[in-house]
Amino acid sequence: MSETITKNIPEITPAEWELMRIVWTKGAIVSRDLIDMLQAKRDWSDSTVKTLLRRLVNKGLLTTEKEDRRFIYRATISEIDAMDDSSQQLFDHLCAMKKGQTLLHLVDHTTLTQSDIAALQDLLAKKAASAPESVECDCLPKGFGDGCEC
Repeated sequence: MSETITKNIPEITPAEWELMRIVWTKGAIVSRDLIDMLQAKRDWSDSTVKTLLRRLVNKGLLTTEKEDRRFIYRATISEIDAMDDSSQQLFDHLCAMKKGQTLLHLVDHTTLTQSDIAALQDLLAKKAASAPESVECDCLPKGFGDGCEC
């Protein structure tokens, strides 16, 4: 079984994810452009966007650089690292017995490319070679119950 590694990225709120996705897509962006783009998607005031920017800078997820009278923002982490860390933190809180069901639901409700599906099939084939018949519940400490009601 592979070891799980998280980078302990600070929690990103749903509103912060929207802002970060724009920064990741653009690479570097001035605050005015970022505000305009977010306002095209959401009915947010300039001060709301500036508050989100300040929070993300304080969390260390964005850097800011002043150029003339403009502020340029860049992400300090990659989008894939943030997504991996966020999903790993979520899965760390789930019952071990139900993680497979959750993955099935995610795959069923996610649009995947042909190459995504091929990569999943390859990975599942490799995992199948050493997969256990069942996974034990990890909700209760050992010795505190005769089985799981999960």
